[in-house]
Amino acid sequence: MSDARNRLEVAAIIAAFLLVIAFIASFLFGVVRRTDHEIAVDTPASVTPPKPGVMRGRVEVLNASGRTGLARAVTMQLRDAGFDVVNFGTTRARDSSAVIDRVGRLDIAQAAAQTLSIPRVETKRDSTLLLDATVLIGGDWQVRQAQLQVEQTRGWKARLKKWLGR
Repeated sequence: MSDARNRLEVAAIIAAFLLVIAFIASFLFGVVRRTDHEIAVDTPASVTPPKPGVMRGRVEVLNASGRTGLARAVTMQLRDAGFDVVNFGTTRARDSSAVIDRVGRLDIAQAAAQTLSIPRVETKRDSTLLLDATVLIGGDWQVRQAQLQVEQTRGWKARLKKWLGR
């Protein structure tokens, strides 16, 4: 009886050892798989990383359109482009959008304006804000974005992209 009991104990130890090995392998596989998934989720294909060597500054986004949610949407767009958006909120109503240079770094204001397709860039220095630029989203913002989408869907380039499946 003792010989059968010893075999049973050895079999139980081997089974426990195999169970521990399977658990460790499952854990490691889950960690690797989760990391790959998180990378795919956090870097959508529509976001283009900032170009190397391009300085992205500290920016604030103020919604002056009177429509809710625009400051947050523009903030995400600028962050995706590599800007450091340190503040977003609302301000008094304004008809036209503009990017305001705050410290004499016109290149940063122009880069933000280009990212958002805002044609107007102004300089109003105010070093107490600790910002490089202020983005004011005016009442024309949504109209301008709709026009840009229409322009992108027309023309031979848009038809070619559609035909190619892009």
